[in-house]
Amino acid sequence: MYYKDFQGLKLSALGMGSMRLPVKDGDYSKIDEEAAAQMVACAMDQGINYYDTAWGYHEGESEIVMGKVLKNYPRDSFYLATKFPGYDLSNMDKVEEIFEKQLEKCGVEYFDFYLFHNVCELNIDAYLDKRYGIYDYLIKQKEAGRIRHLGFSAHGSYDVMKRFLEAYGSAMEFGQIQLNYLDWSFQDAKRKMELLKEYQIPVWVMEPVRGGKLASLSEENAAKLKELRPEESVAAWAFRFLQSLPEVTMVLSGMSDMEQLKDNIRTYEEEKPLNDQEMKVLLDIAEGMVNKSILPCTACHYCTSHCPQKLDIPNLLNLYNEHCFTEGGFIAPMALAALPKEKLPSACIGCRSCEAVCPQQIKISEAMADFAKKLDL
Repeated sequence: MYYKDFQGLKLSALGMGSMRLPVKDGDYSKIDEEAAAQMVACAMDQGINYYDTAWGYHEGESEIVMGKVLKNYPRDSFYLATKFPGYDLSNMDKVEEIFEKQLEKCGVEYFDFYLFHNVCELNIDAYLDKRYGIYDYLIKQKEAGRIRHLGFSAHGSYDVMKRFLEAYGSAMEFGQIQLNYLDWSFQDAKRKMELLKEYQIPVWVMEPVRGGKLASLSEENAAKLKELRPEESVAAWAFRFLQSLPEVTMVLSGMSDMEQLKDNIRTYEEEKPLNDQEMKVLLDIAEGMVNKSILPCTACHYCTSHCPQKLDIPNLLNLYNEHCFTEGGFIAPMALAALPKEKLPSACIGCRSCEAVCPQQIKISEAMADFAKKLDL
């Protein structure tokens, strides 16, 4: 395991996420504590010292189990991260109650790293609303030593991240984003990383293998990578991509079994960044994967000037593409939840005025109808 410097700390370049711990009988709320303890023992033995959990992981059980397991090790031998659950707006006025409960659940007196969880379209206004006092309370906990380092995670758009940073950027010590070679362009991850760089905020990475999608490629794409690096696994390429970005300090992987853990640890025995040719091949593969399954909207906005409902069609198509490519997920529903009813895909009246001016000849009305159907809007 190699390490990255962060404010005088030596953080393992690979951190263990606990959103996808091994479970019993396929029940997400029933963590297999023995198997999880074995994985943590292996991780500790191989030099991983960063462990990430959250209020809602495994329906609230992740913090409890990780707290129990980590109790077996000296407190100064690991760094523990958790998050304020702002993805649920009903939590916004409960920051003190939740923070105290998290300390209790994890069995610790302080958190090494603490995050505003999932800054996005749905919660940005609430996060910035001083009535809830979330920022002020967390800053007080940091001043009291109960939070050692304060940061945030974001699944929202670039513009949402920018609003958050304009308000709180000077106090943010790290920023966690969904970053991988597929989302480099698809989810605007490159631009988000550059925004963090503008604020001199180190990058923490979540979803490095896109929920496993980048651990298993088509035979054709896998062969292209094998030709360049015969010794590397397909999954390792996703991590080598991140090792090529100097802005990245921490990479979190939500490993769910010992095989995944050991494979990732082998990858992180040393840095092997990609050369220019390898980077081009990898990004070309990503582009091909995306282009096969998404609508080719270029956000020219010709459509919006002809829409009688004044829908933000490019944004809706972007969310539709994400939802279709991911085959579900929470990003699109989360973003749409922040929109008024008259701006949802279901507000499309199927007049096809937008289609008459679309340079890409996208069947926009059909996409809106399908999107509304998929999300039962």
